[in-house]
Amino acid sequence: MKLALIQLAPRLLDRAANLEAALGWMQPAAGQSPADLYLLPELFTSGYTFVRQEEVAGCAEAAGSGPSLDALAGFARRHHCHVVYGFPERDGSKFYNSANLVGPGGLITTYRKLHLFGREKLFFSPGDAAAPVVDLPWGKVGLMICFDWYFPELARSLALRGAELLLQPANLVLPHCPQAMITRSLENRIFSATCDRVG
Repeated sequence: MKLALIQLAPRLLDRAANLEAALGWMQPAAGQSPADLYLLPELFTSGYTFVRQEEVAGCAEAAGSGPSLDALAGFARRHHCHVVYGFPERDGSKFYNSANLVGPGGLITTYRKLHLFGREKLFFSPGDAAAPVVDLPWGKVGLMICFDWYFPELARSLALRGAELLLQPANLVLPHCPQAMITRSLENRIFSATCDRVG
């Protein structure tokens, strides 16, 4: 199994530019050295630091439809791969910091971040379901998002449900965060992949 982490510097509130940048890295990689799975950062479609709720509302999408899903599920279909990406999700009047897992057949699952960090609580509701474990052609993956790393119970619950690889879209702001995922891997004897933003 080959994994590609697509680290970007997302432009705030510019979904079109962020999708273009992501696909600009993913398309050549898929042609020259294709991966089975592409992992993108937390809230990569929108950027991270919001000031007003209206900003979130303006760039949020439903989990099962919208420009981001169309672009990335289309990529997965064309290249026979899977993609995990972070985005602001709208569900009725609520907003979630979410991650979609898509494959050649379209949307597989959506995870809504359970543990919100800092100012995220001003804009998003916490997730309302357990973090998912999904059986893919080359093994079982568990989804988590950024600050979920702080809570060992989440990684352990994914491992106990059979996850062999933790996939973590992230926008890390504390210096010890990346090292913490090494600990989560060692504690649970599983692999992990964190894709942080840059810039």
